[in-house]
Amino acid sequence: MGMHQALNKQFTRFLQEQKIFFVATAAQEGRINLSPKGLNSLKVLNDHRLIWMNLTGSGNETAAHLLNDPRITIMACSFDEKPLILRIYGRGKCIHQKDELWDKYIEHFKDLPGARQIVEIEIDSVQNSCGYGVPILEFVQERDTLNNWSSKEGDNGIKDYWKKENLESIDGLETGMKDQLSRR
Repeated sequence: MGMHQALNKQFTRFLQEQKIFFVATAAQEGRINLSPKGLNSLKVLNDHRLIWMNLTGSGNETAAHLLNDPRITIMACSFDEKPLILRIYGRGKCIHQKDELWDKYIEHFKDLPGARQIVEIEIDSVQNSCGYGVPILEFVQERDTLNNWSSKEGDNGIKDYWKKENLESIDGLETGMKDQLSRR
């Protein structure tokens, strides 16, 4: 247990096996955001870099926070018999569909409707701890609700939703989506 400068093979394997992970960000002022994520949307590029597909949702706090302060923490924890908690501390930035890196990074994800941003995370440090207090839970299945909703909305419906719900954080911070929508 302890602090590490990068991911190793054991940590990478652990991340790839997880069905859920958590993302935490904060701007200099305002609320801290902590969100659960799933749908196989976290990918390890190498020992020092991750990418995560940020799908369309009710808010866009992560994007707003990263524009204000690039600090980000990813946490995954084991819910099976072998306990482990892994925290990844780093600096993140959002890659939008019109950005140069989008085409390079999108290839890492299966077709996920409602793809909003890809968050690139440069890892500063990794912490592992025991996880002895985390309950053992059984994975049943992924929810298909978000993918079904996004598919039903289609590209135009998703963009309309972004205009209504994803241009500012709950604290009124810009998310970077206005610029992306105006480039269309």
